[in-house]
Amino acid sequence: MIKRIEKYQYNSAIALISDAGSPLISDPGYNLIQDYIKKNLYVTTIPGPSSILSSLQLSGLPINNFEFFGFVSKSISNMNSQAKKLQNVIATSVFFISGNRLVSFLKILLDAKINRKVAVCKELTKKNERVFRGYIKKIIDEINIDKSNLKGEFTLLIQGKERKTKITIQTTTEAQIKKLLKKFSLTEVVEIVHRLTDISKKEIYKKALQLKK
Repeated sequence: MIKRIEKYQYNSAIALISDAGSPLISDPGYNLIQDYIKKNLYVTTIPGPSSILSSLQLSGLPINNFEFFGFVSKSISNMNSQAKKLQNVIATSVFFISGNRLVSFLKILLDAKINRKVAVCKELTKKNERVFRGYIKKIIDEINIDKSNLKGEFTLLIQGKERKTKITIQTTTEAQIKKLLKKFSLTEVVEIVHRLTDISKKEIYKKALQLKK
């Protein structure tokens, strides 16, 4: 789909629509938006009932699962509490926040060891619409270049905590590795088992080497 569109994208306007619901919200479009963001192409969304969905569509963050937390608190202590709650949130988090609290909250997130990608959506669907995307430190530096960046209404989106699951080699997998080693080279066995199980190639190679000896 992306390659077909690229043939006609020069000096043109392209619309992504869906036959029911809104694009990217349980509908295709995430990969397309990601590709255009990487190419620094202008992306916007038509006005909708809420900036929540619009900001999710433009954020470049995963939106198959998200949580809306309302407004960021005015109190620093409550901001710290909100940041701590985000440490284990796997879904993309969405907040409304004012410009005079934006940088302070981003710094609190860094202090809470939440060094993830964020999107700061400013004045969506208005004349001064802008979206800042990247890791928190980069966003703080970018916003601080011009204080006018802090004027307007903002939606803040924070990438969820990455799930880290370590898949280990079970006894049944060991038996299959032994069988494969009789027919294939060590390199081929590693590739085959990796594709079938998602176990890291390094771990498979280590185990296969032990079994081969």
